[in-house]
Amino acid sequence: MGKKRIVKKSDSDKEVSKSNSSSISKRHLENGIFYVNSTYNNTLVSLTDPKGNIICASSSGALGFSGTKKGTPFAAAKAGELIGSKAQLMGMKEALVIVKGIGAGRESAIRSFAGKGINISEIRDITPVAFNGPKPKKPRRV
Repeated sequence: MGKKRIVKKSDSDKEVSKSNSSSISKRHLENGIFYVNSTYNNTLVSLTDPKGNIICASSSGALGFSGTKKGTPFAAAKAGELIGSKAQLMGMKEALVIVKGIGAGRESAIRSFAGKGINISEIRDITPVAFNGPKPKKPRRV
């Protein structure tokens, strides 16, 4: 049915995979900012340096959770754990946490991030709160 082909892997393929995994650990950070944006449908987490430049980001949806499972505390904890392990590889020791939104995953993402051995110096809540309420209904015309 034909000859069998033997494909040899080149060394260039191995170099590419090494550079992707080590690009995170090359950068060294002592402290940073951990953002948690929690909605009813998803939880977005990101890690920045003290200036605000994003280093790595993740979300519940990016980890493979779909539908209503994205908004659960378990999915948020997995996203926080992933960012925490990346921060640990960079040598991060202290982080400021900024939380935004009202969702089930806001607290569990912080707990799993702190569980990786990173000290949390401060937790800020910047959830927008409306102070004038909704517009009242117009009077009924008969």
